[in-house]
Amino acid sequence: MNWMGNLQQLGRSLMLPTIALPIAAVLLRLGDLPWDVIHASSLGDMLLLAGNTVFDYIPIIFAVGVALGLTESAGIAGLSAMLGYFMFTRLIEHELGTQFQLGVPGGILIGLLAAIIYHRCKEIKLPEYIQFFGGPRIVPLIMGLSTLVVSYIMITIGPYLEMGMGKLSNWLLGLGGLGAFVYGIAHRLLVPSGLHHILNNFFWFQVGAYRTPTGHMAYGDLPRYFAGDPTAGMYMAGLYPIMMFALPAIAFAIIGEAREDLKPKIKATFLTAALASFLTGVTEPIEFAFLFVAPYLFVIHAILSGAAMWLAYELNIQHGFSYSAGAIDYVINLHLSHNGLLLIPIGIVYGLLYYFLFRWAIRRFQIPTPGREEGSSLEEWAGDIPYRSPLILQALGGKDNIKKIEACITRLRLTLANDRLMDITALRHLGAAGVIRLGGGNVQVVFGTFSELIREEIMKVLRKDIHVVLFTSPMQGRMIPIEEVPDRIFASRLVGNGVAFIPEKGELVSPVAGTIMHIYPTMHALGILTEEGLEVLLHIGIDTSSLPGKCFNAVVKEGDHVEPGQLLVKFNYNKVKKFASSMATPMIITNPDLVKSWSFAPFKAVKKGQGSVMSVVLKPTKQTGGTNG
Repeated sequence: MNWMGNLQQLGRSLMLPTIALPIAAVLLRLGDLPWDVIHASSLGDMLLLAGNTVFDYIPIIFAVGVALGLTESAGIAGLSAMLGYFMFTRLIEHELGTQFQLGVPGGILIGLLAAIIYHRCKEIKLPEYIQFFGGPRIVPLIMGLSTLVVSYIMITIGPYLEMGMGKLSNWLLGLGGLGAFVYGIAHRLLVPSGLHHILNNFFWFQVGAYRTPTGHMAYGDLPRYFAGDPTAGMYMAGLYPIMMFALPAIAFAIIGEAREDLKPKIKATFLTAALASFLTGVTEPIEFAFLFVAPYLFVIHAILSGAAMWLAYELNIQHGFSYSAGAIDYVINLHLSHNGLLLIPIGIVYGLLYYFLFRWAIRRFQIPTPGREEGSSLEEWAGDIPYRSPLILQALGGKDNIKKIEACITRLRLTLANDRLMDITALRHLGAAGVIRLGGGNVQVVFGTFSELIREEIMKVLRKDIHVVLFTSPMQGRMIPIEEVPDRIFASRLVGNGVAFIPEKGELVSPVAGTIMHIYPTMHALGILTEEGLEVLLHIGIDTSSLPGKCFNAVVKEGDHVEPGQLLVKFNYNKVKKFASSMATPMIITNPDLVKSWSFAPFKAVKKGQGSVMSVVLKPTKQTGGTNG
């Protein structure tokens, strides 16, 4: 069983219900304003009631949210979860009374049950005369029957489960600052895998209980905070100095250590990331900028995060949030806090500590953070996501290698048939900050806040029956647009369309699979005919047909079949560089009328044979209405 993949998907599904919480925080803040001054106290009461209603219905929000998150938003699964939850709670109340409540864990249990039933039963076929109830429509029926069984079991073991949960909560709360410290470290260390959402759900929605003056029970650090529990917030307050100050300070340190020629681009990227972290608490774009190149710094970051949690506890600071520990939540929820203003000076100290620590570490250990070398992985995308996404799909191993693809705020979450088919170098070339293998074909590729857009574009490609031809790099060097070739005929696309390369070594390899259809007598250029009928011209340098002496040596002959990465020509690099007017080497398709659309990777350094530097989608054939090939 693929436990890691299932845990990843569960963690992602637990994020979905929390989207409803910020509106509750806003309503509670508005309701707390002095409406009686303008004789509108009833409006304030309505706002408070609306905000509290969201928290009252958190369990069912989790039931539906988990079901939707685990079934790719299948509406029938969400409906089944809602049906099951109402049945579950009424049956429990009937047998055990209103004092027994499973709260959010009960909602998650029902959501999981609905998702499992959906996946197991959605393709059930019944006899024709009752097939109306077959397929997905049978899920609510089976859910209702299954809920009866689960409810009976829960009625039997429920009191013991409640007692055990209570003891566990009291033990964790009894750890005090040490518990907050351990939680803070674990929270940060689990961020790369995405499993921190499961940990957070336990602490934020299950640890601790509080009875409100009206008799309503609130469970977990987050609901207890908004219900007015004066002891709540110990698992949230210490996150504010990290997200509002420490991580933005890392962004400024990365900017400060960037090369002067790359600093403007890095500044634009990381000022945005710093602002996102400060305002909303979205930290992954910054954390992933150093996680993969200096994991030991990430461990230090995790320990310092735990220390911030412990410090907030020792200073008796209670503060909470509805979404994350950013400035927006800080301001909105400050009225419920205790000693919340102390988080500002703590945050400033943390910010200074992080800034100088990271600048020193980057410089002392020559850490290749973005901006310290050409081709930073977190560069500006310049709006070319639709064109780059087909190349990303190929770097992931192609259409047939994708079993499941999802996205959260900063990363693609994938289940691949074979994760060894990934081209990690190509993924980094295409903008990935890093790749995380979790076993069982489960992979996360960090693309920052563009991840959801990339997923949407890849899904468009997966749904279409199109024929894509992919090109690898024919040489080591730097890829440039065809327009930058210092030759009017190539630059104006009179011969064809494509890209060009500035080589660093004297080797030319095949960018595609095909047949050598022509080699020029001087061997400075050759043509390849692909199986799809594309005619690809490779031309080493500009004005190289009449160089003195023998500069080029083809290792293939006309009629040979070649594969991507196969050596085609060796050439005297120094001699060509000395006598040619330019080393620019065009790779062009000379019959572009067959091409429907083009995709190009970023124009920067590439390795010989590096995958996914260019791809083309072929036009449908007129004879069959299908694709070429």
